[in-house]
Amino acid sequence: MIEIFSEDVDFPAINNEEVNKWLVKVIEGNNRTTGDISIIFCSDCYLLRINQEYLKHDYYTDIITFNYCEKEVISGDLFISIDTVQSNSEKYNVTFQSELHRVIVHGILHLIGFNDKTEMESKEMRNAENQSLSLYKTFE
Repeated sequence: MIEIFSEDVDFPAINNEEVNKWLVKVIEGNNRTTGDISIIFCSDCYLLRINQEYLKHDYYTDIITFNYCEKEVISGDLFISIDTVQSNSEKYNVTFQSELHRVIVHGILHLIGFNDKTEMESKEMRNAENQSLSLYKTFE
C-alpha cells in the first residue's frame, strides 16, 4: 500500500489515485510486489535534519529513501523536499509537477534496486526514470 503524507509543507497538488496506480505499475513492471511505501513531502530544513541525523550528511537534497524491502516486496519511506523540487523545476526549466513525478519515481527505482553512484548507474537510472514517466502519461 502506498500512502502519501505532508510533514511541514502544504500538500502538493497531485492526484493520489493516479500516482498510486502508476507506481504499482512501475513496481510490477520490474517484477516486484508493492509493499508498504510512504511518501512524505517536507521542507528543505526538515529533510536536512534527516540527512544530518540518519546519514551524517550536512547538505540539502531533493529526496532521501529509506529501504525496507524484503526479497521482491518493495517497501520504504521516501522523504521529498518540496522546496528543492520547486527550485530544480526552475533550474531545469520543467514544470513542478514533472519534477515531482521524476523525484517520486527516482525513489521508487532506488527501492527496486537502481543506483546512481557511478556515471553508468546514473545513465541507467535516468533511462528507467524516463520509461517510468512515460507510463504515467497513460493515467492522465
